[in-house]
Amino acid sequence: MTVTIGRRELLAALGGAAAWPLTARAQQSAMPVIGFLRDASFPEPDANHRLTAFRQGLKETGYVEGQNVAIEYRSAEGQTDRLPLLVVDLLRRQVALIVANTPSAFVAKAATTTVPIVFATGSDPVRDGLVTSLNRPGGNVTGVSFFAARLGAKRLELLRQLVPTATTIAVLVAPGSDAVSERRDLESAARTIGQRLTIVDVSANDDIETAFTTFTARHAAALLVVGGAFMFSNRERIVALAARHALPASYPVREFVSAGGLTSYAPSIAEAYRQVGIYAGRILKGEKPADLPVMQSTKFEFVINLKTAKALGLNVPDKLLALADEVIE
Repeated sequence: MTVTIGRRELLAALGGAAAWPLTARAQQSAMPVIGFLRDASFPEPDANHRLTAFRQGLKETGYVEGQNVAIEYRSAEGQTDRLPLLVVDLLRRQVALIVANTPSAFVAKAATTTVPIVFATGSDPVRDGLVTSLNRPGGNVTGVSFFAARLGAKRLELLRQLVPTATTIAVLVAPGSDAVSERRDLESAARTIGQRLTIVDVSANDDIETAFTTFTARHAAALLVVGGAFMFSNRERIVALAARHALPASYPVREFVSAGGLTSYAPSIAEAYRQVGIYAGRILKGEKPADLPVMQSTKFEFVINLKTAKALGLNVPDKLLALADEVIE
């Protein structure tokens, strides 16, 4: 994912802030300030566990909000073009570092080469250009990647255990390089086990309902939704359509299940934000982003919504319930 920012416009807005010397920032108050920046609305109910996990990571390094560290929260409320001015505001407040999700990290990186930036991203940060390599990120940017494109085969396996009679499984895909990777993984896994897939690409809101009509026409008995920002922003609509069409569905992150979806298997985003908090604390203690390798998620969560399963008339096998990290009742 890439956010394009006009450099002339950004520099004009900064008014020289990006070039402030380190000594100017050293004059900030004894309590360091972290800028917590998102493009999406904040706080949003589904994101509360991320913030809790971030604070936990900070605490593990000795920092507690309001006691020895302050956090300034900023949100573009879904309007990405507002991010440059939000970054400017944080820089003028001389924050010690900026914590950012993917779009915010791109804007922050364009604005400063000196203030540390710690990102949490579901994309590949090397391919996207946030860092030069995972082991040696270089510059002032590092963070955590919960890149999930290679989980397609596992998600397909779990969905087949939930709906073993499904001869055709629908796959909903939106544009994006991450989606391409997961799609290939799914197709390869399906060929290996002889599973028929009906794949529909969507790129606009109107496409989503049309896709479900196609799934019904092709007698799909289950649904697998490939991840991405477009899918995430439309998660409530997708979950509602899956319920309307009585399609048991596997989703790319737990927020879909919180919205009423059946199941998800994904990296733990909360764990990723805890790691971001740890990195933020280490940077506050003097470590440099260039010396902190980008961490990759190693914890994965399998979540099942039993209320949704009951509404669909599904009996969840005991072995799947035993595997679940969380069961929503």
